[in-house]
Amino acid sequence: MRMPDGSVMSRSELPPINTTRWVARRKATVVRAVAAGMITRDEACEMYSLSIEEFDTWLSAMAKFGRRGLRVTKIQKYKQL
Repeated sequence: MRMPDGSVMSRSELPPINTTRWVARRKATVVRAVAAGMITRDEACEMYSLSIEEFDTWLSAMAKFGRRGLRVTKIQKYKQL
């Protein structure tokens, strides 16, 4: 699937469904897939056992701060902004 930025992404690039360690890159991949319509938010939440609130937090952080906003070590810093 062609992404809004012109890059190409396939479902095979999504993180494994048993992912438990969520680094910024993996979160960003899932957010981009949902934003591009590759999968729905509900599918993503079901596939990765995420709550809607958790996914929406990722979406908001990505929109405001880019992939860097998805880093766990930066959450407290960005929440203060």
